[in-house]
Amino acid sequence: MSKPFDMVLFLSGVLTGSTTTQQRHLRQARIMQAPIQQRWQRDNPWTWQLKQVRWFLTQHLKEHSDATRYYYRLTALLIWKRLGKVQNSSLYPMDAFHNYRPATMAAYNYG
Repeated sequence: MSKPFDMVLFLSGVLTGSTTTQQRHLRQARIMQAPIQQRWQRDNPWTWQLKQVRWFLTQHLKEHSDATRYYYRLTALLIWKRLGKVQNSSLYPMDAFHNYRPATMAAYNYG
């Protein structure tokens, strides 16, 4: 029997920000892992393809709020960064959230 994939170890090199932000990314990465595993039998991000991540963001989360999808997209980008696939990926501009910031962030006028 194999050991479960350690998402903490996988993301430890790319996690930045506050402890709360890091915990959110870890929680969301684990949540992403479950439906991708169930649908495609891909148990860890090393085996994921762009189509699985796109499916999760567009189909699995289609009933969720824009803010929720935005934060999952950030987690997906972090996973893609860890895999070294960010430069040649169309994950980033794939949806309407390219310039979206939740209202709570827009109030701070980050640029």
